[in-house]
Formats: sequence, C-alpha cells, structure tokens
Amino acid sequence: MSYGNQVQFKVYKEQEHAVVPVSYEELEAAARKKLENAPYHYVAASAGGEETAKANRDGFYQWKIIPRMLRDTTKRDLSVELFGQTLPYPVLCAPVGVQSIVHPEGEIASARAAASMGVPFISSTASTHSLEKVAAAAEDGLKWYQLYWSSDREIAASMVQRAEKAGYKAIVITLDTPMMAWREKDIENAYLPFLMGQGIGNYLEDPVFCSRLAKPPQEDLVGAVTYWSRVFGNPGLTWEDLQFIRMQTSLPILLKGILHPDDAKLALEHGMDGIIVSNHGGRQVDGAISTIEALPEICEVVNGEIPVLMDSGIRRGADIVKALALGAKAILVGRPYIYGLALAGDAGVKQVLRNLIADLDLTMALSGKTSIKELDRSLLKRM
Repeated sequence: MSYGNQVQFKVYKEQEHAVVPVSYEELEAAARKKLENAPYHYVAASAGGEETAKANRDGFYQWKIIPRMLRDTTKRDLSVELFGQTLPYPVLCAPVGVQSIVHPEGEIASARAAASMGVPFISSTASTHSLEKVAAAAEDGLKWYQLYWSSDREIAASMVQRAEKAGYKAIVITLDTPMMAWREKDIENAYLPFLMGQGIGNYLEDPVFCSRLAKPPQEDLVGAVTYWSRVFGNPGLTWEDLQFIRMQTSLPILLKGILHPDDAKLALEHGMDGIIVSNHGGRQVDGAISTIEALPEICEVVNGEIPVLMDSGIRRGADIVKALALGAKAILVGRPYIYGLALAGDAGVKQVLRNLIADLDLTMALSGKTSIKELDRSLLKRM
C-alpha cells in the first residue's frame, strides 16, 4: 500500500487523529483565529494590494490535469535526486523567518517535524533560533541554509561558513529581498518583530556581527537590533558578487527569487548549482508574475543543466503535480506548514506535510503516473 493509501486508512480506522484542519482554507482560518492580529498578518499578508499572492493561486488554475486511465499505479515512487542525495518526496520546507511569532519553539519545532518526515528543512537567516540550534533539532535530517546577504559581507561569509560547519548541505541565496517591501498590513499594525529581538538569532550568535557591537547583545539588545537594522539588506549586490560566496563554501549554491529567463541564463553563466523560481509568496513585488507562469520558460532556458525548484502558492497535491509536470525538480512549501506550527507545534507541521504528501501521491496515481520522473507537460492542458 502506497503512502497516500496508508494515510487514508490510518485516518479512516481512527488510528490517527487530526491535530490541524485538513483543508488549507480551514487551516488558515484556524490560525487566523488563534493568532493575534499583527503576527497573523505578518505571515499571511503580502506586498501592496496582494496582486502577486492572488496571481500565484490563479496561475495554477490555468493548468488542468488530464488523467490517463488503465495504467497500473499500484506501486508508486515519490523520490527525487538532488545534489547526489535521494529525497523520499519532492517537497522541502521553504525558509520562513521569525517563526517564533506563531509558536515559542519556532524553527526548532519545524526542523524537528521536517526531519521526522524526511523532508529537507531550509533554515532562514531571519530565524529566532540560531542555525546551530536548528541543525541540532533536525539531527540527521537534511537541511539547507538560506542566506540574506548582509551589507556587511563578512557577516554573510561568516554565516555561510557556520552553516557548512553545522552540517547544512546547500546554500540558498535569496535575491529578491535587498530591502523589505511595502507591506500594508505590517505598516497598519506598526509591526516588525525584528525590532523586538525576534528573528535575529543568527546575528546575535555570529562572531563577526558581535565584533561590530560596542557591547555584547546580552548587555545591550537595543544596540544589537539597531546595528542589525543597518546591515540586514544589501541593494548594492550584482552578479559579480556571487563569486565571493562561492569562495566561502564548497556547498551547492541555489539562487532563490528568479522569475526572468535572462536571470536564469545569468545564473548558469555564473556557475550556480540550482535555481528556485519564487516571488517570495507575493511578499516583495506587488503585481509580479506568478511562479507557475514563470516556471516553464525558465526550465526551457536551463534545459536540465541544473535543478530548478519552485515555491509560492503551493497548497495541495495537485499544485505539486502541476509544478513538477512543468519542469520543477521539487517544490518548497511555506505558509501551510507555518499555520500548522501555529496550531500544534511540531505535530502540526508534521501533519500538514503528511497530508500534502499523501495528496500528492494519490493525485499522481489517479492521473495515471507511478513516479515523479513520469510527470511532464503531456499531463497538462492550459486553459
């Protein structure tokens, strides 16, 4: 019995009970009810009028699955290969910062849950808990480190080096956040958790960052937060700067935030190891292209030279099937697991991931496919 069937029957036989709502809409609504206004909107809201966030969902509706019949789908294989490692599923936990605003354990609980599911966890620079503590929580689980490139390049180098030493297996450089976007809900709520000392754990434990301070963070948190606000973003970066990070690590480097095919070409020209097609869940540029719309052209340009992953807008198994059929090697899921975290800690994260993977398995099988590598554009029709 394959994964999706196993999950179904455990639930039907009441061997497992729901700790979070199964449907995404009810999951979000439950998190909305539990969380205070400001932290909920920090997670849920997007930039400007939220056109990009809406486009991410609408984009999936433009592609329809055409199931094939009388295919033996008794045995299924959800595994994929990435950078020499076999992942049991084509699903990773997207880097989401400042998770402590929805649950006290924050990234610790999420990393622990992801590891228990065999899902790689991408730890954010903007974590409340340091990358070393997150790595310890994930134990032997596969983990990648996401870098927000500081305007103090030695801080960026230090974090990358710390990540490799702590056992992370890839570096994800987020390109689309050289500064924070105009997020109306956060402005209305006057809410930026970093200014309260949340989401800066990696900085507070970084030797280079701390060396820049007049006093240690434990003696002067306000001073540390003030310096963080000065060095967080780096709008001056260019493609030539990527070589600096390459010199700091032997790990694969992926660029997150690619939407234009010409940027995909530049990623190849500059020797990058992977691309994540992403618009930051609609949180940076309002009115931007959806990721599912950008994905096919980027995959065409890359032509299999390096893996292309995708995030922004993934909510159900059918979304994953569509993304993989259009060329993504794997997907990243963000808000859904954060809502699970808010409602039930690591148990909530685990159940959200379990449900998503079970849905993927069953949707793939009912479409007439038995493995991830069989998914291609012939399965879809654009409406």
